[in-house]
Amino acid sequence: MATLVVVGTQWGDEGKGKVVHLLSEKADYIIRYQGGNNAGHTVVFNGQEFILHLVPAGILEPGKKCIIGSGVVVDPQALVEEIRFLERKGIKIEDRLFVSDACHIILPYHRWMDQLREIQQGKKRIGTTRKGIGPAYADKVARVGIRMADFLSLRLFKELLERNLKEKAPLLRKACKLSELRREILEKRKKQLPIIKDLVVDSAIMINRIISQGRNVILESAQGTLLDVDYGSYPYVTSSNPVAGGACVGIGIGPTQVDRVLGIVKAYTTRVGEGPFPTELSNSIGKLLQEKGKEFGATTGRPRRCGWFDTSIVRHAVRVNGLRSLALTKLDVLDGIDPLKICVAYRYRGKLIREFPTGREIFKDCKPVYIELKGWKEKTKGIQKFNLLPRNAKRYLSKIESLVQAKVSIVSMGRSREETIIIDRDLIDFNF
Repeated sequence: MATLVVVGTQWGDEGKGKVVHLLSEKADYIIRYQGGNNAGHTVVFNGQEFILHLVPAGILEPGKKCIIGSGVVVDPQALVEEIRFLERKGIKIEDRLFVSDACHIILPYHRWMDQLREIQQGKKRIGTTRKGIGPAYADKVARVGIRMADFLSLRLFKELLERNLKEKAPLLRKACKLSELRREILEKRKKQLPIIKDLVVDSAIMINRIISQGRNVILESAQGTLLDVDYGSYPYVTSSNPVAGGACVGIGIGPTQVDRVLGIVKAYTTRVGEGPFPTELSNSIGKLLQEKGKEFGATTGRPRRCGWFDTSIVRHAVRVNGLRSLALTKLDVLDGIDPLKICVAYRYRGKLIREFPTGREIFKDCKPVYIELKGWKEKTKGIQKFNLLPRNAKRYLSKIESLVQAKVSIVSMGRSREETIIIDRDLIDFNF
């Protein structure tokens, strides 16, 4: 019985949803610990595609229980819509989905503020999803946020709402009428409350009890390490901590209660939104990766920027997350591409840099230093045993292992659970 943290090692979109769904088979609880509905986890289950933004991917596995932890910012309307979507698909959530009473909530004015700030920044914009995530986290840190426990009390909710609208009025008046916004929020709350109220629990008590009982638990992140507000490519980051350390804070447990961390990494690199991307390909190979990999954002639909595998950013993720194991996804997208390139360092003003630099002025001017490997013509999709992979595919994986200093324990070549090679059975069996 064990607790496993699952993190992204790049700029998000690494395939965490599929891997969490795969691991959920032997898990008892799947818990989301940060982010909001800016995440988009795509999972294929029983031949159907599910895109989940708030609810952990484990909800698709019959009998599994899911918790949205206190580190998540929850848009009540987005949560209601996702619950209705799942119920229409025949997924039962009663006594299976719980929401922390300490979650901060996203309200329409957070979305307005997000949009206004992006517009004001012009060419210097971050490229947010405009879902209100950043402004909601800003309210949390400024100690003016509204939490799920507050949302349940009409009197308290009205009081806090009035205070926040008054404080934000100078900015919000540029976008909407405050009287109409206030009425919209209160009317929506009246419809949302009956669906949400019975899901709200003291999650810290619940989760600590679950772990003390020896249950198998997955702690699921959103986004990726390079989007972490402290360890990512700042300022082009999210507003929370997707790194493994964020799991403890985001659900209310101590670090001694985590047994292992699994990093999810794509066989190449992608990024959505603005910001430096040293290995980005603006040529036919980049277009091919985008088309074969179906690289379009699950939340926004925006095309993802694509490039070669970058060992410096993944090694950084291995270091800050304490990774020993990786699940590598989308290996099949590289089928037929020859040669393949891997970035092993950067060149900055004539100087060789091997590690991910913190300085924004440095990273934006870094040029990739590549090694070349032979590609493979054979199709990897459908292969379920490691020794049946093409020789050059195995060499590609081995080279990544040696460069990032972590073992590839799972290899994915498609969206469904069956299109996977399990190298380390202990991960699947929670035997660690």
